[in-house]
Amino acid sequence: MLKIANHPIYKHPLPEGHRFPMIKYELLPKQLLYEGTCTEENFYEPDIPNDKYIVSVHEPEYFYDLLNLKIPHKEARKIGFPLNETLIQRERTIADGTMKACEFALEHGIAMNIAGGTHHAYSNRGEAFCMLNDQAIGARYLQAKNLAHKILIVDLDVHQGNGTAEIFQDDTSVFTFSMHGTGNYPFKKERSDLDIPLEKGTQDKEYLSILRNTLPRLIEEQQPDFIFYLSGVDVLETDKLGTLSMSLEGCKQRDSFVLKTCKETEIPVQCSMGGGYSKDIKTIIEAHANTFRLATDIFS
Repeated sequence: MLKIANHPIYKHPLPEGHRFPMIKYELLPKQLLYEGTCTEENFYEPDIPNDKYIVSVHEPEYFYDLLNLKIPHKEARKIGFPLNETLIQRERTIADGTMKACEFALEHGIAMNIAGGTHHAYSNRGEAFCMLNDQAIGARYLQAKNLAHKILIVDLDVHQGNGTAEIFQDDTSVFTFSMHGTGNYPFKKERSDLDIPLEKGTQDKEYLSILRNTLPRLIEEQQPDFIFYLSGVDVLETDKLGTLSMSLEGCKQRDSFVLKTCKETEIPVQCSMGGGYSKDIKTIIEAHANTFRLATDIFS
């Protein structure tokens, strides 16, 4: 059975007019239930995790400053959310959702998090709506429990996974692959193990061709025993913060290829949703919902 992390705390209140579409965390599970893609049995509520897994990724000083709301004002501005205790609790809950999803993925082949994909969180700081790097924490969790050894992170958000790249820059046990818009934030990129920057306006055909030529080769070369997939839908042409020009169908084909590849190679996969900033919230929900529909079909 497909297991999906979800929690009411995911939809965190923000000031009116804030550009982050927090409402998607309320609407997406409702849509999946309404259309019958999921039932209540598919969802589980994460909790506050053991902090030892968080500080295996993030520097303790940074994490405790975050917990105690002592992040310097300049650094807090880069995060982009007004910091408060509930927001930090939300971040820890998202991380726990991904850690638990790792266990479910080992059992069922796949597991998902309605939120997550916080790939701009560095070991020692947060940026761009990200404070704790959920998939990096998930990777360390798997390794600490001796559940996986070689891990592949497939980051297909339109923005480079700069925090993830920094966290694993000297670690050969985690291979970081980021395919992103070259003109997108972050404007100073980190070095992933494999970066594929895409020119402005890249459309479905070129994008999918590159992905199809890259992912199977990476899996063959790296021989991972676990995959993390960051399935950001900010690759869409309609996205306000993205520079690529993919259609909804192209985005769906992207997800289908990644998930089918994981299924065919029998490598467990954990999916976090990542970004999506199209003007019409319906577009965001449809693109994210496609990922869950595909997961249900492919792994049923």
